[in-house]
Amino acid sequence: MRDLALIVAALTMASCSRPVTPPGSDVARLLAGRVAGPPQTCIPTDQSSGLRAIDEQTLAYGSGRTIYINHLGGPCPGMQPLSTLIIEAEGSQYCRGDRVRGREMGSIIAGPTCILGNWVPYRR
Repeated sequence: MRDLALIVAALTMASCSRPVTPPGSDVARLLAGRVAGPPQTCIPTDQSSGLRAIDEQTLAYGSGRTIYINHLGGPCPGMQPLSTLIIEAEGSQYCRGDRVRGREMGSIIAGPTCILGNWVPYRR
């Protein structure tokens, strides 16, 4: 009976974990059927569209029919798909060189500051 309880507990814990996905697969799925345009240093921001982390070094921003991708210079601790992003922008645009930090879900302290790179637009 004790063995059965251990097996049930192990199966329950395994069902709660996220499946392992290869790096870059979320970006590939997001951009399927889209064509990259020339990189841009700044993009206009819109309150109705959201900036989100795809992984530790990739951000996505949807604006209308365009998805902009920003690859940070390297991994940025605290940047996860469910993180709250804190942007220190100099105006009404997100530009290369602006600072971004991620605050993981449940945390009260944001992660280290990371620097935005160029934005690459992807359109259908």
